[in-house]
Formats: sequence, C-alpha cells, structure tokens
Amino acid sequence: MPLSTGACGANRREWPYERGLHDLGGGCFAYLQPDRPPHAGWSNSGFIHSAGDALLIDTLRDERLTAAMLREIEATTGVAVQDIGKVLNTHRDADHTFGNGLLKHAEIIATEFTASNMRERAPAVARMNDYVKNRPEGIVGDYILYTWGAPFHIEGFEPALPTSTFSGQKSLRVGELDVHFVEFGPAHTPSDTIVHVPARRIVYAADIVFLGNTPAIWAGPVSNWLAALDYLENLDVDVVVPGHGPITDKSGLAPTRRYLTMVEHEARLRFDRGMSVAEAARDIDLGEFRNWGAPERILINVDTCYRHFRGDLLPTPRHELDKLVAPLAVEMGSFRP
Repeated sequence: MPLSTGACGANRREWPYERGLHDLGGGCFAYLQPDRPPHAGWSNSGFIHSAGDALLIDTLRDERLTAAMLREIEATTGVAVQDIGKVLNTHRDADHTFGNGLLKHAEIIATEFTASNMRERAPAVARMNDYVKNRPEGIVGDYILYTWGAPFHIEGFEPALPTSTFSGQKSLRVGELDVHFVEFGPAHTPSDTIVHVPARRIVYAADIVFLGNTPAIWAGPVSNWLAALDYLENLDVDVVVPGHGPITDKSGLAPTRRYLTMVEHEARLRFDRGMSVAEAARDIDLGEFRNWGAPERILINVDTCYRHFRGDLLPTPRHELDKLVAPLAVEMGSFRP
C-alpha cells in the first residue's frame, strides 16, 4: 500500500512500500526492501547524487542483493558503481555492511566506534558460514538457518571495512548538497549514524527508526535511543527514511518511541519482581506491536534492559540468545521449523 509522507497539505507525497529505488527528489533516493521471511536482513539504503558526485548510505545483507541495488541505481540515475565515490555505513550490522566489498574503490566512512566494532567482529563474520553449517539440531539450529541462511549468500564472504572515520558529527559536500552525519550511541548498536540533507528536508534515520518490524536493542540504554528520536523530532525535515519499513514523515517516529518506552517500563516491572529474561519476555503483552515482524526480539530487548538495570554492559553472546529466542519465535508463530 502507498504510505503518505512529506509535508502537510498540498505538498504531501506518497511512496509505495515496494522493493526498489524510490526518488525522493533533488538527487536523493531511498532503496527499500520490504520485510519478508526470513525476517532478518531486509533493510533500506539511501543514495544521493549531485553534480557528478555520489554517496551511498549503507550496503545490504549480501553482495548479490547489493549488486542488484547498484544495477537499479545505474539504470535510474546513470551513476555507475565505479562513479560512487563515498559510502557511509550507518552502523556495524550485517544488513547494512555486508555488500561493502563491491565498493572497495570508494571511501567507506563510518564512526570510529563502528569501524572499531567491525574490525573486532571481522573474524566472527568470516566464520559465519561455520556457525550456520555447525548449528545445533532442532529448533535452535533451524532458527539460525532461518535468520542467516538462504536467501542470503555469505559463503566465502570477507567483510570490507571502513577506510575513513569520524566521531560525533561530520559534514561533507556531495556535489552541490551539504550532507551532515550525526552519531548517536550506544543505542540500537554501540554507534548509530543518521544522515541529514537540509536543503532537501530529508533525513536517512537508519536503524534509529523501525516501522512494522520490531526494533532490536543490541546495545542500549533505551534512554540514548529516545534521545536520538528527540533529535530527529527537532529536525526541519519532511521525509524520514527508516532503516526498516516504509518511507515516512516525522509522525513515523512515534511507533518506535512507544515500543522502546513500553519495553523498558515492562522489563523494569518484571526485573523488580525477580522474573528471568525468558519469563519476562513471555509475560509482556506486546499490544499494538504483536503483529510487527520478529516479535520474538522482545527477548533480546528484555535481556538488554536487564543488563542495564544490573549495570552489566557486556553483551550476551549471540549463540546464547539464539537458544532462548528460537523457541519463543515458534511460540509466537513468527517462525515455523
């Protein structure tokens, strides 16, 4: 269905939530991938070009998907992959970085923390196929395959890391356009970047905004993520491109805010009662968010909240989370082995 976005009244525009490149006007584009099983990995990207210069905002979950996006960019705008001089990775996650290898010729930009995090995780990323191939039997193994296996192609994959870094804020010119990078974190991940194009009244919010897909609080605290949403709310923009979900306007910030606020409040109540993470995740009523994609992420989010309540900032290993998340996904009906 089309989703209304943009300024109010006569200037309001609509973009359908369909896979592919969407023209936002003035040399700015969004590349959308509507969520479909498996739920992890279907992310959005952005593209800006002006006066012969070009910036790609995030690659995709694998090189095959990224190559398809780059072909569509060239077909629509005439900008070939070799003419894209800059790439920004908004954060470390696979669905925003695993296509970097197709743009090794470009300056790959990230925050210092994101680049460091990607370097630290590179050995584990290189072993991802082993994690999938050597997965345990049963529901947990099936879930790992569901989230990391086909249709994604990461066999023989080696991550291409950022070549240029910044901290806090960075401004640059893309042709005739001023573009601003603003770092937040830790929030969704240890470091998250948004991209603001003031002259076009557009912000690429990356994974600070989820619509129709359950946010994952990998880092937290929730208060930092809410502060990032406050920043977006105060920007003079008409168009918000989320990391997951349809193009929106600033009204699209509210669902993410409500979800995060709900999770932290409900997790705190159950933490104070002495409930385990798994018990709390099953006990929380998701309400308006029960039909969002990957509702089982409530367990990941409760786990992160509990860690912050305890003052324990070390993340829970992914394989330990998978053991708890997989059966919950079956119970919630979002995953069928």
